[in-house]
Amino acid sequence: MSKKISIILSTFNEKESIKYTIDELVKYIDNVEIVVVDDNSPDGTYEVLKEIKYPNIKIFNRKKNKGLATAFLTGLINTEGEIVGWLDSNMGTLAKHFPKMISELSNSDIVLLSRYVNGGNDERNLMRVMSSRIINGLARIIFRSKIKDLSSGIFVMHRKVLLDVVPVATGHGEFFVEFLYKAEKRGNKILEIPYIHPVDVEGNSKSFPSLPRFLLLGFFYILRLIQAIFRR
Repeated sequence: MSKKISIILSTFNEKESIKYTIDELVKYIDNVEIVVVDDNSPDGTYEVLKEIKYPNIKIFNRKKNKGLATAFLTGLINTEGEIVGWLDSNMGTLAKHFPKMISELSNSDIVLLSRYVNGGNDERNLMRVMSSRIINGLARIIFRSKIKDLSSGIFVMHRKVLLDVVPVATGHGEFFVEFLYKAEKRGNKILEIPYIHPVDVEGNSKSFPSLPRFLLLGFFYILRLIQAIFRR
């Protein structure tokens, strides 16, 4: 498949991981366009990004608007690829899956890495594993969805999917759950291929900085599921 490919990365305090992730994407995807949206990281992430010599990279440093959903939308608006994807900026080890994901787009509209199909697994701590399973279980029931891992967030898609559904860019990762639900509802073919979510390391999760924050995000996930049913 010779179509142009764009991968979106969002960063906040990813100084230690962002160069590795970009290097891995460049290694596994020929001539990939990388669009990075940094939310004014105080740790020097933006300075690291500016030193990267890869010619096909776009970097946006946002001073005001912040958050995962709006970062994704900012990146999406600034991509040029006929195929668009997303990878967590601190999970460069998963870039090796992208060649297979991209090849599977020959028969699919969206290809999603999944922890919950045969061969997938989640090696994070027990609380995060259980909460993810609960959220996904609720989402499948509420949406009557066949997708096993609605909250994965690691994917590639044909740009034409955006003719059917555009992400509602509010909130955290729950925006992607709603996006997948709408895409599936409107007839897009979504394929899940297995991956193993690696063990948590220090700083790799913005969604679990503390237990109260984690529970609050869980509440907003559930609220978003309900809202999505009624949103056109």
